[in-house]
Amino acid sequence: MTKRSSRAPLRGRVALVAGATRGAGRGIARALGEAGATVYCTGRSVKGKPSPYGRPETIDQTAGMITAAGGTAIASRVDHTIEREVAALFRRILRTHRRLDIVVDSVAGEDPLLKHHSFVWRADVSNADVMLRQGLTSHIITAKHAALAMMPAKRGLIVEVTENDIIGAGANPITHVVKSAQKFLALQWATELAGRGITVVALTPGFLRSETMLEHFGVTEDTWRQGGKKDPNFLASESPLFVGRAVAALAADPEVARRTGLLLSSWELAREHRFTDYDGRRPDWGRHSIDFSVLPPAWLELFRKGTDLEIQWLTTLAARARKFRAKVPS
Repeated sequence: MTKRSSRAPLRGRVALVAGATRGAGRGIARALGEAGATVYCTGRSVKGKPSPYGRPETIDQTAGMITAAGGTAIASRVDHTIEREVAALFRRILRTHRRLDIVVDSVAGEDPLLKHHSFVWRADVSNADVMLRQGLTSHIITAKHAALAMMPAKRGLIVEVTENDIIGAGANPITHVVKSAQKFLALQWATELAGRGITVVALTPGFLRSETMLEHFGVTEDTWRQGGKKDPNFLASESPLFVGRAVAALAADPEVARRTGLLLSSWELAREHRFTDYDGRRPDWGRHSIDFSVLPPAWLELFRKGTDLEIQWLTTLAARARKFRAKVPS
């Protein structure tokens, strides 16, 4: 599907993509390999042993895509909720390469439990502990060992893949906690690691044309435009490679540290760095005029009220933060 670029701005760098099995994680791993990095692809799904999601994609397939395109990739089965497995992975990478430059965490991005829609009074919390551990605790464990691996060299980039470029995200109370926390944790970790040369950001794709979403619309990557008959917004979607190229652009940017702590989007980075999707398009979800007619009317009121309250909340919080900052000695 893609041609390997003659440019390799990340050649010599070592990257780890956690959750590289499918969706954004797979696209990011591919784009980092395309840019010349050596990419470790981790996840729980390997040939003959899928994760509980029961999906057909595996990390072996992802690594195979990268090597077939001329890149370097290593598939490693790791459950990122188990700290000893994560610690062993980082030790292996450092022992082999003596460096680790980029860590991207997309674990649980495609977890079907996080896609279930419900309001708080209808919430099914029977799997809440599992969802929080898979979608949040795993990220904390991975970031901990990423920081430990990067601190001696005083350089590195950590990317938390999340959903939506505002606070609100997700379809149920647990999803809201997971997706919002990923954004706030990136801000906190950026603060903690600012003096150690490590940049931390949160990043969201736009309307992601993942394997699951293609199935939802009953199309393939070759016929994806037909999905626009069901939802015209799908015509503004992006392939997973697009958000991957956003990560590659960040990793190659010598001034990436100025973005630390920020919540970024694939489309905003594409405007600045001028990269495109594999087909030459530059989808821009931020400028897309969303067709809300495909959504239930009740959702529109939810979006209106939720956005109004978020603006009020953030405005108040910003004012308080400025007051507090003024009290802190310079």
